[in-house]
Amino acid sequence: MTTPTTANIPAGTTSTDDSLPLIGHIIDGEEVQSESGRVFPSIDPYTRQPWAQIALGTSVEAGLAVAAARRAFDEGPWPRMSAGARRKIIHRFADLIEEHGDELAMADTRDMGKPITQSRGNDVPRTALNFRFFADHAALTPAEVLPMDSGHHTYTRFDPAGVVVAIAPWNFPMMLESWKVAPALAWGNTVVLKPAEDSPVSATIMARLALEAGIPPGVFNVVHGYGPDSVGEALTSNPDVDRITFTGESGTGRIIARAASYNLVPVSLELGGKGANVVFADADLDNAIDWSIRAIFTNTGQVCLAGSRIYVERPLVEEFVARFTAAAEAMVVGDPKDPATQIGPLSSGVHYTKVRGYFDTIADSHGTRLSGELRDGWFVTPTIIVEPDRDSAHQREEIFGPIVTITPFDSEDDVIGEVNDSPYGLNAMLFTENLTRAHRVAGALVVGTVWVNCFFIRDLRAPFGGAKASGVGREGGNFSREFFTEPKAVVMQMVPPAH
Repeated sequence: MTTPTTANIPAGTTSTDDSLPLIGHIIDGEEVQSESGRVFPSIDPYTRQPWAQIALGTSVEAGLAVAAARRAFDEGPWPRMSAGARRKIIHRFADLIEEHGDELAMADTRDMGKPITQSRGNDVPRTALNFRFFADHAALTPAEVLPMDSGHHTYTRFDPAGVVVAIAPWNFPMMLESWKVAPALAWGNTVVLKPAEDSPVSATIMARLALEAGIPPGVFNVVHGYGPDSVGEALTSNPDVDRITFTGESGTGRIIARAASYNLVPVSLELGGKGANVVFADADLDNAIDWSIRAIFTNTGQVCLAGSRIYVERPLVEEFVARFTAAAEAMVVGDPKDPATQIGPLSSGVHYTKVRGYFDTIADSHGTRLSGELRDGWFVTPTIIVEPDRDSAHQREEIFGPIVTITPFDSEDDVIGEVNDSPYGLNAMLFTENLTRAHRVAGALVVGTVWVNCFFIRDLRAPFGGAKASGVGREGGNFSREFFTEPKAVVMQMVPPAH
């Protein structure tokens, strides 16, 4: 995921185009423009032309949003409502997300080139589900009561932590925004969301719907802008912030962690990945091919969980490569607004330049390219590299595009070593019909999630996050409760002491 450096942050412009939608910040219950009057364009990756203009925030808007969230937390009704009352409002919010699903889906498709069938068929339902799940979880999950022999007992409270800053990535805009905002709101916090500058529109739409649903002003704020020397830096260094949750590139995560450490603010960081996909010779090949295609080429490979390193046991390599290549070459590349499209453009010119750099150096990896080409616009078609050097950039770095490597292996121990020989540890997949092997290998891999004979199936109660450079902490279910609350022990005397 690409984050602009200080040197290339656009200054924006004060001149607006009346033909384009004007998207503002949501601060303290109002949609407002920036004090400077500046805006920046949201570029449609398919047309490579502006399709909306976005208020360009600065530290001014970041400060106003945090102040509004602080007031709403310290003085407002949201943290003081029962979980059941919040649950009712959040479910109404989820209803509105579903009702406005076409608008939200098209916003993400126009912003970052995601095929509309994925935006509408996957991201909208998952966004609504995230809000419903966490609203129910906060209302229904029991706390602990711990009887003690001394005539006392202890119980736990999970009070809201305070003001949460949520910084979301551009590849699954509304869905990953909801993954952060939903548990924060459900547990009674107030939120300032900074969407990615490449995919800002759906965040403002969601915040409008939140107000319509009855979420009070100041509880859910959205500020648009960039990272360093801009909105992101101002939010992560603000002393009135109590939690920071970030999904994005590992280098940016390190910067955020340093900023948060000054104020001793807890952080949750879901960072980069270089997902491994291990196909054993006894795998159900039809199933393995189907999931492997989805794991790397969904969203044009712009998925932190992408299965971008495939390891195939040697007896199966020839057949796997032939069938995988045929399936990849059959994918429809084109206009993401066309329901038939499976592969859209990459999200931005900056990201296309990055991914094209890997494409141009495939020969240097000593691998064989079986498929893939560059097309007009920001398109890279599904690209397969067979037997690259183990130390090549294609094998080691998070490309975040539709480029996959296929490497033969000869033994279980060897492939475990290959999978774990990575700076990342977000996820892995295993395809095998041997139940004992599945459990054994899953336990040996240093990753946050292992899928066996499937991919991207989620139980929202389970921990989600990564090891090594893939992140800090876990979210989901009780793990989100721990992060977005201040757990408190209350010790009560039940039997007076004898005198």
